[in-house]
Amino acid sequence: MTEPLLATQGLSVEFEKSGKFLEPVSDVSFHIGRGETVCLVGESGSGKTITSKAIMRLIDFERGRIKSGSVKLDGEELTTLPASLLRSLRGKRISMIFQEPMAAFDPVFTIGAQLVETIRRHDRRTLREARAHAVHLLQRVGLPEPKLRMDQYPNELSGGMLQRAMIAMALACGPELLIADEPTTALDVTIQAQILNLLGELKTELGMSILLITHDLGIAAEIADRMIVMYAGRIVEQAPADRLFAQPRHPYSAGLLRSITTMDSDRSAPLYTIEGAPPNVTEFPSGCRFHPRCPLATAKCREEAPPLLGSDGHEAACWHTDELLEELSLPSPQSEKLSPEPQSSGIQPPLSAGEAKAALPETEQELLFDVVGLTKHYPVKNALGLTKAVIHAVDDVTFSIHRGETFGLVGESGSGKSTLGRVLIQLEQATGGQIFFQGEELAGMKPARRKMLRREMQMIFQDPYGSVNPRWTIGDTIAEPLEVHQKLSAAERKSRVEELLGWVGLNPAWASRYPHEFSGGQRQRIGIARAIALHPSFILADEAVSALDVSVQAQIVNLMQELQSRLGLTYVFIAHGLNIVRHVSSRIGVMYLGNLVEVAPAEELFLHPAHHYTAALISSIPWPDPSRKKEFSAIQGEIPSPANPPKGCRFHTRCPAATALCREQAPKLSMIGSEHSVACHYPL
Repeated sequence: MTEPLLATQGLSVEFEKSGKFLEPVSDVSFHIGRGETVCLVGESGSGKTITSKAIMRLIDFERGRIKSGSVKLDGEELTTLPASLLRSLRGKRISMIFQEPMAAFDPVFTIGAQLVETIRRHDRRTLREARAHAVHLLQRVGLPEPKLRMDQYPNELSGGMLQRAMIAMALACGPELLIADEPTTALDVTIQAQILNLLGELKTELGMSILLITHDLGIAAEIADRMIVMYAGRIVEQAPADRLFAQPRHPYSAGLLRSITTMDSDRSAPLYTIEGAPPNVTEFPSGCRFHPRCPLATAKCREEAPPLLGSDGHEAACWHTDELLEELSLPSPQSEKLSPEPQSSGIQPPLSAGEAKAALPETEQELLFDVVGLTKHYPVKNALGLTKAVIHAVDDVTFSIHRGETFGLVGESGSGKSTLGRVLIQLEQATGGQIFFQGEELAGMKPARRKMLRREMQMIFQDPYGSVNPRWTIGDTIAEPLEVHQKLSAAERKSRVEELLGWVGLNPAWASRYPHEFSGGQRQRIGIARAIALHPSFILADEAVSALDVSVQAQIVNLMQELQSRLGLTYVFIAHGLNIVRHVSSRIGVMYLGNLVEVAPAEELFLHPAHHYTAALISSIPWPDPSRKKEFSAIQGEIPSPANPPKGCRFHTRCPAATALCREQAPKLSMIGSEHSVACHYPL
């Protein structure tokens, strides 16, 4: 057998905190061959990032250290390598793409200066040679006008462009191993497709190996040769990607695969979820660390940790692998054999799509929102306070939302989705147009009436931690809207808060705890409890599940649908995860650069997209099954600036079907079916 490029054996990592040592990674052993792509997957807190940082010894700067084990790069031991030699190795032989490129770049230096510094640190090149090489790298990763980008600062580039610059920096010295830590998590599906295509091309061109860390199993299925599944600091399964997707040998791997939502998932059934949440590093259970959440757990699992065993490159750490294979054998991730039973979270079971429709026949067509010609512009002022440009965030948008439905809103970052949502609930005032809520026009409404209606409109935020006061208990956070809008006694508020916590599947006794004591999924449940406290009729969910792991995402989506059935809620659901939007939405609107370019029922939109932009979004979705790999048809180029949108159809600069008519005349949103409308001169 050829010696692997990277080999870790028995790797354990510990960190000092308040005089105590915590061990977030324990006994991790794996290898990466030359030219191989290995994906490291698992929920947040499983130890993926710490493992990658331990390989590069970056934990040395975070009060961490390698407790035991071995890390070898091409046979050279890295755990005992002196710091001076490690510095010459990082960037030259091993490079890393960080999850948040804005934090990885120094904001006070230009992109070019930082690239040149990296090149000259490892290669003996003149300043002119290094700069020429930097321009070539930026061109190679697909950045338009690379010479111009060299002199720009990180804040002047979009998220996708900045991630490309981060890749260029990682590749500056031709590394043998590239570690990519969630390189596409914060990116739109179209930019994600471009980045994945780019990584594949560069891997082939440079012959390098890739360790990709991700919680998106669709991405893993598309590009991984092998997969490693981590849970609570340990590897629970590793195998070739096609074999792990076809027949997982650990209950946790099977649970992750069953939590995936695809374009052919049953929209009438609740999503499968893994009960509970990953343990904190201070509370790792004895025995198998997955046993508190495992349906197959026995006394042996609670007492004794299983070893990682297997054959033919497929290993799993489970005492009940044979039983799992017998009960949950699946030919594909979406096998009917794996259709889950509806799971309870302390709320009445949700209605199916058909039952919900039958239950509300008289209100199904009742309009909750009627939006006509809505416009929102932001003036950009110079140092003298004069307007030098106008950002066209939302332009002449007309649509309606029926009571009891979920209206999905999709599109790339900068398309105006969040601005439209915030104007709907009056967190922003419209520049033009009309918004009717329950038949009343919101513009010019008296403050007292607006306050009464505000209780009917609530919001679930993307960041459940940043949207709450960390110094307040969660009980105080949930009780605040009750204090503002309802005259309740302290005892009545306390009782109501406990009831709301029960509704969202949290222990009412936790009301006295603080936000930092909860996981991301639990904090999102707290945000939902606050949003429903006043029994609103409408909730804006702005990227409410985008930052969550696939298993936690499924829990939150199920909860939102259960509450919708129970309370008769209407949602606007904004997200860049198109499969999730399809699952939850009655109808979907597609936005591009401030315009609504297509509106259709969810299933119709995905089966028969009429706008070229919609079709491109759908074609960019990775499919979570290695046997169904496809070529991404990513949209070329970046979304134009909303301060200077193109004339005519705003998508024409990136559309393969654009003509002179598209460049000169903006198409109107027109009906092409009973509920299907599109703004395109040449609909598909």
